[in-house]
Amino acid sequence: MEARAAAIADGTAGELIWLLEHPPLYTAGVSAKAGDLIQPDRFPVFESGRGGQFTYHGPGQRVAYVMLDLTQRGRDVRAFVAALEAWIIDALAAFNVTGEIREGRVGVWVERKGAGWDREDKIAAIGVKLRRWVSFHGISLNVEPDLSHFSGIVPCGQTEHGVTSLVDLGLPVAMDEADGALRASFAKIFGPVKDAEAPV
Repeated sequence: MEARAAAIADGTAGELIWLLEHPPLYTAGVSAKAGDLIQPDRFPVFESGRGGQFTYHGPGQRVAYVMLDLTQRGRDVRAFVAALEAWIIDALAAFNVTGEIREGRVGVWVERKGAGWDREDKIAAIGVKLRRWVSFHGISLNVEPDLSHFSGIVPCGQTEHGVTSLVDLGLPVAMDEADGALRASFAKIFGPVKDAEAPV
């Protein structure tokens, strides 16, 4: 990913998005606090150069590594993060899910209501890094991960909110359906896309 981002900055490679699933693991962003890693021996832990704190990645979660040239797209980091949020929110709308952003909280959230309770849960995380105005790392969308795996960390430093997924919301969405929604929404927000060769 870093090699590709460097090649994009050098003008020797084009922009690229990787869609993947990780085995169960925790990653620490540059703002991660040691105390937020509650179960350090549960899964492998990787230090990451992206922004943010601890997060979980695993099967059933779509991770999108976003390598885009912001020199060509306006050198505006806030606008770029807002575009990533809009991308996720628009993709969620394809499943009639209302994703929202919250001041002071990174990511995309959904309101949950029940008999006598009301809460907000995170359904997608955002953690990016820029080098020479090319982005890498990206977003993760919870399609059908094992949500109990998030209990080994304080996700993104948030103790008062939970995590959810499309399936947890009662929507039997398959990964290829989520990918279709992400692709269509990406084209709306960032422009046309085409298939690329898988990395080796």
